[in-house]
Amino acid sequence: MLQQVNGHGSGSAAHSGESLREDLQELLGGEVPPQQLNDLTKVNPVTLETVLRCLQARYMADTFYTNAGCTLVAMNPFKPVPQLYSPELMREYHAASQPQTLKPHIFTVGEQTYRNVKSLIEPVNQSVVVSGESGAGKTWTSRCLMKFYAVVAASPTSWESHKVAERIEQRILNSNPVMEAFGNACTLRNSNSSRFGKFIQLQLNGAQQMTGAAVQTYLLEKTRVACQAPSERNFHIFYQIYKGAHAEERVRWHLPEGAAFSWLPHPERTLEEDCFEVTREAMLHLGIDAPTQNNIFQALAGLLHLGNTRFADSGNEAQPCPLVDDAQCSVGTSALLLGLPEDHLLETLQIRTIRAGRGQQVFQKPCSQAECNTRRDCLAKLVYARLFDWLVSVINSSICAAPDSWTTFIGLLDVYGFESFPSNSLEQLCINYANEKLQQHFVAHYLRAQQEEYAVEGLEWSFVSYQDNQPCLDLIEGSPVSICSLINEECRLNRPSSAAQLQTRIESALTGHPRLGRDRLSPEPSFIVLHYAGPVRYRTVGLVEKNKDPVPPELTRLLQQSQDPLLKVLFPADPEDKSQEEPSGQNRAPVLTVVSKFKASLEQLLQVLHGTTPHYIRCIKPNSQAQAQIFHREEVLSQLEACGLVETIHISAAGFPIRVSHRNFMERYQLLRRLRPAITPSPHGPCPDGGRSECPPCTEPATLQGLLQEILHALPAPLHCGRTKVFMTDSTLELLERGRAQVLEQCARRIQRGWRRHRCRTQARRRRAAVLIQAAVRSWLTRKHVQQLHAAATVIKRAWREWRIRMAFLASEELDGVEEKHSPHAPCSPGSSPLPPAQTRLQGAITHLWPLGLALANAAVGVHGFQRKLVVFACLQLPVGSPRSCAVQTAQEQAGVLSIRALPQGSIRFHCRKSPLRYADTCPGPSPDSVTGFNQILLERHRPGHV
Repeated sequence: MLQQVNGHGSGSAAHSGESLREDLQELLGGEVPPQQLNDLTKVNPVTLETVLRCLQARYMADTFYTNAGCTLVAMNPFKPVPQLYSPELMREYHAASQPQTLKPHIFTVGEQTYRNVKSLIEPVNQSVVVSGESGAGKTWTSRCLMKFYAVVAASPTSWESHKVAERIEQRILNSNPVMEAFGNACTLRNSNSSRFGKFIQLQLNGAQQMTGAAVQTYLLEKTRVACQAPSERNFHIFYQIYKGAHAEERVRWHLPEGAAFSWLPHPERTLEEDCFEVTREAMLHLGIDAPTQNNIFQALAGLLHLGNTRFADSGNEAQPCPLVDDAQCSVGTSALLLGLPEDHLLETLQIRTIRAGRGQQVFQKPCSQAECNTRRDCLAKLVYARLFDWLVSVINSSICAAPDSWTTFIGLLDVYGFESFPSNSLEQLCINYANEKLQQHFVAHYLRAQQEEYAVEGLEWSFVSYQDNQPCLDLIEGSPVSICSLINEECRLNRPSSAAQLQTRIESALTGHPRLGRDRLSPEPSFIVLHYAGPVRYRTVGLVEKNKDPVPPELTRLLQQSQDPLLKVLFPADPEDKSQEEPSGQNRAPVLTVVSKFKASLEQLLQVLHGTTPHYIRCIKPNSQAQAQIFHREEVLSQLEACGLVETIHISAAGFPIRVSHRNFMERYQLLRRLRPAITPSPHGPCPDGGRSECPPCTEPATLQGLLQEILHALPAPLHCGRTKVFMTDSTLELLERGRAQVLEQCARRIQRGWRRHRCRTQARRRRAAVLIQAAVRSWLTRKHVQQLHAAATVIKRAWREWRIRMAFLASEELDGVEEKHSPHAPCSPGSSPLPPAQTRLQGAITHLWPLGLALANAAVGVHGFQRKLVVFACLQLPVGSPRSCAVQTAQEQAGVLSIRALPQGSIRFHCRKSPLRYADTCPGPSPDSVTGFNQILLERHRPGHV
């Protein structure tokens, strides 16, 4: 067999020459080299040989992913390729407008599922089914997909949401090393083989951000705890605590250096998975604190010591089997680590409790050596299975989101691959049964259902033949008689079952079945099932006992009495729970077997998958030695035949993976009619407004054809209209989505323009209104101020009039009623002589200027005020001289107020009631001190001798 290591051939020179001729033919023929074909649908012709050659060329060129239509083929490189899964590459596939145009990668499938959840025409949940043989790389593929979703689906905007997303992302990623440590083991085919199946549900909210996850497990191979095949190992966690425990922990868990344990084979083999610190840190991130971790590892160490407990044959059925060698020390250490009483533990393993009779009398019977070993193994498997289920529940409680916080999910299914070992038992039967169900799901979804739907919808289609594995499923789970039903029936019968008897029943009941074979040369009872991936021979020895999986009630009661905090949680004591002893006779209830439980969980899983849009990744193992750059054509060819890859390529190349109902198609894409101008409506055309109004969705194919032609007028693409659905390819869907995005962008621009225009108009109206309001306010304030001034002036004028009238009234009261004769030269008194000219002028001035004197006499300004003197000088027309040449005094400080009323006709009447005015020269009377007011000013001015 030709092998290539590190890219260098190791074959003969003839084979090298043949390869050179093939390369020359490709070069001269102008064909695309096989390593450059990203999609196997472009291989011409599509045969097993051409597909195998293309995969081999790409694998040797370090290209490990290839599209096969609706399926992605992933070749296990068997070497680290860090740049192939870097966060930068994840972001590149996530940011690409068309990820399909990039090189094939698992990130393409991840991005396609994420975009389908985000903007699918009919929003449905997505699922990714990762299938392949053991060692093909399913676990690594699932791990990379989880990292991809954690990167692209955790893009919050706020800081608090960012912290929550980081915490969820970290916990989801940390669940992988914990579950792999407790659920994976090294087998003949794979050093990190999953010994359980898991379905991881990644939960997304309405904004397509990851809010949580949930893990569902299937059929843990718990028998591996107590029984390992040659060259295989136990679960990774046992080797991690054996190699990675600190000195202090070794003393606490009784794990000295170099200790030998029968349940820990091949401890000298070192694997990448034997990293204890990674598991510890992941458990810490999941919320499992250090004391709880110590309890877990202490219980696991107790199981290792329990495996060293061995029994010898007693030789007497009435005596319990004794312990061999130093098993007594192992029992004591195991009881100490598990928190159990040593005597009670040993008694439970050696003596069986039986209840019989109507009175349910209790009998104790010593167990045989085989029964003691079985009870010991059963105790270890029971503790480990409960511990694994508890870890899964802790993980779910740590990463699962509230039901109202997520709307859709993306499921990752990572189940055990198809297995065929030299010795196969019930575990391999269940594993291969699960692979048959998943293969049937693929066949029913892609191979059979699509072709039948094309025929029903009236599309021209030539059927492609494919390998249907339904007969194999009928053999395993069919009704009324199948392998599973016969095994379950043996478990229900109240009699011991032998391996030869079970083989005879299967062969006689299912004789003539095309998928059932028989190996007559086999030295032990067995039967052969012709699976889709190849024939597998199953031993019938121990098959019924494994299917029963009996747990003696005394073992459960023993574990309920443990003082260990962890075992108290795993085995709670229920006071209402009655004894778990098995009923007898007609009261025996139906036995819930391993096969029936596994079948029920598998049906539930398939029901979930049927409610999602599945995406398939086929993992291929290029060689069984797990070495890089080695491609075994025979092994790869058998895997390609088993999964029906060639038929998948044929159907994918000619089929239409996108199917949308008429109503949904019109609801989503009828707005594409906006891309073309308005035209005259036709009976099957758009609405009269040129397609801008929302027409009711049409369901008639004839009517729909006209609308489809109008929609695709500017977007020509291969599209087929069936009776109830529209069929298209991925490229057509991308074209329609781009056109729809273009229309939405145009509508958004129109909305933006309308909004900006409306906003500008609103702002202009508001500006004009503000100007009007400001003008009105200013006018009102001005009018109010003028009104206030007018009111103040009115008050002043009213006060002035009142004062003037009051002054006039006071003056009239002071004057007497005697009138003197009008004579320009009449003397002041009958006996007086005529007045001199100066006095005559003085009287004229008094008559002319008396109001000013009255005002100045009663003013509040001081006597020496400068402005007052100026006013006096101006009014009296006095010569400007020294300020001290005249003195102005007021009469405010004197006893009375002088009032004067003069008649300008030349005759003056004076009447002084309080202090009459008198002239110093002509009128006798009071002294000049009693003369006040303006008269005093005048008298002082014209007094003889005054300068």
